[in-house]
Amino acid sequence: MGQNFKLAMAGEGGQGVQSVAMILTEGAYDSGREAIYIPNFGVEQRGGVSIAFVQIGSKPIEAPKFKTADMVVALSDRAVLRTGMYVGPETVFIYDESTKATEEDLPRQAKKIIPIPAIAIAKEEFNPRVFNIIIMGAIIGLSQVLTEEQAREAIENKLGYKFEQKPELREMNFNALSRGINLVQGLL
Repeated sequence: MGQNFKLAMAGEGGQGVQSVAMILTEGAYDSGREAIYIPNFGVEQRGGVSIAFVQIGSKPIEAPKFKTADMVVALSDRAVLRTGMYVGPETVFIYDESTKATEEDLPRQAKKIIPIPAIAIAKEEFNPRVFNIIIMGAIIGLSQVLTEEQAREAIENKLGYKFEQKPELREMNFNALSRGINLVQGLL
């Protein structure tokens, strides 16, 4: 997926887009890689879409923003529509299959379009609050931008204070991460 991995991830405010982007970036940085994260909060508090731009690689990152992503992740109906401008012929486009996106809404120019049942899996197997960690696992499983162990360490660094208060959250988040990684095995 290119020299430096470029990710655009979007969703509604509160879906954890910015948290996942931060965890990925910090995990990459802590593992010795170049990494940058640019949040675009827009006006999600008033119903807009929150977008995170992430770049991770072994070479210096020349520009913080990019026109075309290697991977675009859309977690809501409006995010599907809002992220099409970052999709090119080499882009893998992932979206949560619970969206009401139609064929016309999905980016035709994408290399591959992958629907992920993250919200359904989170509700059925874990807790709805970890669906973004399932998505993070899918990103890692497809991109190999971090190892599962590096991702676990980054999650621990970001959420460890919550795990201290409720230790069962650690196992649930780690299991959700593994579930996301396993969900996409063999899809590329």
